[in-house]
Amino acid sequence: MKLGLGLYRHMLTRENFQFARQAGATHVVAHLVDYFKGGAHNPRDNQPTGTALGWGQAGDPASLWSLEDLRALRREVEAAGLKLEAIENFDPAHWYDVLLNGPNKQAQLENLKTIIRRLGQAGIPIMGYNFSLAGVAGRVIGPFARGGAESVGLDGPLNEPMPRGMVWNMVYDPHAPAGTVPSITSEELWRRLADFLRELVPVAEEAGVTLAAHPDDPPTPTMRGQPRLVYQPQHYQRLLDLQPSPANALEFCVGTLAEMTAGDIYETVDHYSRQGRLAYVHLRNITGKVPHYRETFIDDGDVDMVRVLRILKQNGFAGVIIPDHTPQLACAAPWHAGMAYALGYIQAVLKTLD
Repeated sequence: MKLGLGLYRHMLTRENFQFARQAGATHVVAHLVDYFKGGAHNPRDNQPTGTALGWGQAGDPASLWSLEDLRALRREVEAAGLKLEAIENFDPAHWYDVLLNGPNKQAQLENLKTIIRRLGQAGIPIMGYNFSLAGVAGRVIGPFARGGAESVGLDGPLNEPMPRGMVWNMVYDPHAPAGTVPSITSEELWRRLADFLRELVPVAEEAGVTLAAHPDDPPTPTMRGQPRLVYQPQHYQRLLDLQPSPANALEFCVGTLAEMTAGDIYETVDHYSRQGRLAYVHLRNITGKVPHYRETFIDDGDVDMVRVLRILKQNGFAGVIIPDHTPQLACAAPWHAGMAYALGYIQAVLKTLD
């Protein structure tokens, strides 16, 4: 297993690449979506949570990530002694009608195929995504972790309907007409996912890229009046079975899976890692389950992380593990200190298991 660090778009700097390497990471997972654009309610030094107004503005639908930009990012990461393992999350501007089944769906599917081909040409092996209408929404920030450290939690789902022009908790059309996005059925959402995988998986296979699906976070049955796909552990299997291909894999988020109301987290880790379908792993600890939970320090929640990592090792997982979120420490660099603590803990456990 390899240790990585996830960085938001504005964090993709030489200093943060150096920080990652100094803290023991060997890989980077990069977010190219600017979740904080036009979203003053989002703290840029922490993970975005957002309100009913969403995270912020999506990008430019006419501007796809270029091959030159992807190659340049890879060179910058490698110059720091790291490897660029994955890009995490499509920009909602590039696939809003894929999610909403709108009139631009086919054109946007073709654009996603172009992005996947460019990742392959740039030598970036994984594209993470979250097939969700509401996205990550409804979470709260407070002094929830040990010693009053600032962390994230959930106090019930946000089911205020999404305004038109919003999807995946970001605004893709600020000039959309008044009104809300109509609710759909769960089966309709699964049909849309099946269309997406049917179109994208063959292209990913040819490009040498793995598509990695994140479970719904928070894992509630509905969010903003819309159904969710993977809000219980067994739903991941349905997603894998839609396209039985190594290119159809999982962005395996232990924290989100532990927040689910069904299943045993250790059996879940064992079940999916035995299939060899984990692209990379998010490691985060929590207390409680939806609709009320709190994120904690990696060594201080309901999940025995040593046991999780031991199962992954026993089942031959050799991919990248990143701490996706962590509480912030009371110091001059809260995010960096929190991530350094999580990275050090994971690295120590991995060395012990070896």
